[in-house]
Amino acid sequence: MSQEIEKIKEVLEKEIKPMLAMHLGSLDFVGFENGVVSIRFQGTCVGCPLSNLTLKAGIESILKEKVEGVISVEAV
Repeated sequence: MSQEIEKIKEVLEKEIKPMLAMHLGSLDFVGFENGVVSIRFQGTCVGCPLSNLTLKAGIESILKEKVEGVISVEAV
């Protein structure tokens, strides 16, 4: 496993999932390729009208700040 993937998973587990859990949501890490992190929303995040805002303004900005090489985050 690449160093970037390990760091992405660490940030997702320690910083992002606890934030989502406060709203009964979660996510699964799907993959990382060409600078794009793929995640799958779980729980109340599925179908939430704010999930795109959470994705771009929250998850993507945190990962871009904390993990070198992350260009964007996509929900699949």
